[in-house]
Amino acid sequence: VQLQASGVGLVQPGGSLRLSCTPSGRTFSSYVLGWFRQAPGKEREFVAAISWSGRNIDYADSVKGRFTTSRDDAKNTMYLQMNSLKPEDTAVYYCAANVNWATIRIIGEYSYWGQGTLVTVSS
Repeated sequence: VQLQASGVGLVQPGGSLRLSCTPSGRTFSSYVLGWFRQAPGKEREFVAAISWSGRNIDYADSVKGRFTTSRDDAKNTMYLQMNSLKPEDTAVYYCAANVNWATIRIIGEYSYWGQGTLVTVSS
């Protein structure tokens, strides 16, 4: 089972980029889907998560108001729309799947992970 994240890019500060995550090997329609990121020299951190129904969404304070996550189960795809990007958003972004909404911010609770995709915000 794999989660394929795409949307690699070099973006200028203030720009936008959309990441996609497409699972292969199974469907994740009943899972919570999350986004994490890891900047150079830093630990992996929670970015956003969306429940299986799409009705519950949570964001890290650092991205709230700038990033939007959504899912299209018909296409078996999750998205992370990133606007007003800042240099500190530079990181490898990962998508992941979890069965429990109560643990969405806990990295160890995610059973499936994508390989990561690099986002660089620089002028």
